[in-house]
Amino acid sequence: MSATLNPRPRIDVPPTVRETLAPDERAALREQCRELLRANDAVLVAHYYTAPEIQELADDTGGYVSDSLDMARFGHEHPAATLVVAGVRFMGETAKILNPEKRVLMPDLAAECSLDLGCPPDEFSAFCDAHPDRTVVVYANTSAAVKARADWMVTSGSALDVVRHLDARGEKILWAPDRYLGEYVQTATGADMLLWNGACVVHEEFKGEELAELKRAHPEARVLVHPESPAPVVALADYVGSTSGLINEVRSAPNDTFIVATDSGIFHKMREAAPGKTLIEAPTAGRSATCRSCAACPWMAMNGLRKLREALLVGERHEIRVPADIAERARRPIARLLEFAAARKQEIYGNNDA
Repeated sequence: MSATLNPRPRIDVPPTVRETLAPDERAALREQCRELLRANDAVLVAHYYTAPEIQELADDTGGYVSDSLDMARFGHEHPAATLVVAGVRFMGETAKILNPEKRVLMPDLAAECSLDLGCPPDEFSAFCDAHPDRTVVVYANTSAAVKARADWMVTSGSALDVVRHLDARGEKILWAPDRYLGEYVQTATGADMLLWNGACVVHEEFKGEELAELKRAHPEARVLVHPESPAPVVALADYVGSTSGLINEVRSAPNDTFIVATDSGIFHKMREAAPGKTLIEAPTAGRSATCRSCAACPWMAMNGLRKLREALLVGERHEIRVPADIAERARRPIARLLEFAAARKQEIYGNNDA
């Protein structure tokens, strides 16, 4: 069984506005942010979809660039008293949930996520209440309040393993919020899944027909697709995986050319991983286009050096806060995933950390 019931909530998507800096100003801001990170006993963790200068600053100052859960995990293990999360709001919340004793700042608290916005906690809670026989599994791209209503949290890299595990135990699943990732997981596992009707404004715009044309024009290219994409796009993929998985595929696959269906911000790390390879953006335009994002998240674009400096100068206005009761309940599905992932790693590698 796989079905969706709720109408899609309306989301107002802002325009994508990237910070524009002259070279001298960029260099000055980088140095100011570097000094402010040191003065605030802070570490910068950034998502793969943020601007290259943010990712570079994180790397250069002993911070970290990764996916959302790994960002929070790194922050938990790092001794810094303050975490600066360059990404979108749910990432800051996850960092705060896993690090309640630390101050968590974000360059812009208005940096949201369409998956988060498209899954309002009250409506989702009512959806769960209507199906009490189902195990509630939510994607990382959700608010703390939605996670607090869940039994499990998953990432794109762990979703298949977790759902297979639950299905093997005979559990029926209520899934939220990304219907495309849910459909991908349901098809791969055969699990009984009831899907919330949400989508990422970036990945939903990739076009199957136009991707097929691009693939014919570049027969040598390996097609890499994030599973938040629609099924016709996923069907054309040579590899489907998480952000980390896509980067590793560019690094390790023998192909010289790749067509990539995910946020174009990932190209920075892909070029670092494989500087001699050619990367082509999968199409968001064409005959069937309604492009709102053009392969770039408008909320990720809100992270810039100017706002980062402001967050480090006037931290209180940029601080993530999660009510204690919600944080306590949201921590349980996250902890369950971390424990499951650790057990899977032990099962695969034993005592070898490779």
